[in-house]
Amino acid sequence: MREIVLDTETTGLDPASGDRVVEIGCVELLNHIPTGRDWHYYFNPEREMSQGAYEVHGLSTEFLSDKPLFKDLADDFLSFIEGAQLVIHNASFDVGFLNAELKRVGRKVITMDQVVDTLALARRKHPGAANSLDALCKRYQIDNSARTKHGALLDSELLAEVYVELTGKRQARLELAAEGAAAVAEGGGPVAIRPRPEPLPPRLSESETASHREFVATLGDDALWKGYLAKD
Repeated sequence: MREIVLDTETTGLDPASGDRVVEIGCVELLNHIPTGRDWHYYFNPEREMSQGAYEVHGLSTEFLSDKPLFKDLADDFLSFIEGAQLVIHNASFDVGFLNAELKRVGRKVITMDQVVDTLALARRKHPGAANSLDALCKRYQIDNSARTKHGALLDSELLAEVYVELTGKRQARLELAAEGAAAVAEGGGPVAIRPRPEPLPPRLSESETASHREFVATLGDDALWKGYLAKD
């Protein structure tokens, strides 16, 4: 499964009043594991930064003045997230801003059925507890010491770790590894693997098998492959 963990920074709190997206950070996961691919840009919002927003993320009007406009990278952004499930903390906020930007440039908006809201997940798993990103990092012992200000890419990287903890995927992997190690320790050997009731059909064609046999025949009498072919 391909997922994109996503975060935004903005000029304020309300896209309906003209506030704009100034940063998008995306981290790609494949089967809940980071692939190393990300998508990260700052944008010129074509308006002044509010003081409250600046205190949160530290992105000034001057810093953003030479950055690209969202319209120039909208298609690249949509291409990166295409076909993936989006993982967002407090998703209604980010999706509201992203959809305002996408509508502004005449592109298809993001629907909530594409989105997993980790804030909603956290509230279900930890009712009554603090469930901000910082609080979740503390709960799951994830190092967020570099998060002196909000930043879309860093926050996406941290959220990717939190998401794996919230969904239990990391714990499941650890439990499987522990069970395997315990079985080896008790039995003094490798874990027994249960055979299939019926073997899977071969994927090689007859011509591919014949070509392989011809190749093995050139390797000499002592070739290890000849032993495997004999078993066939």
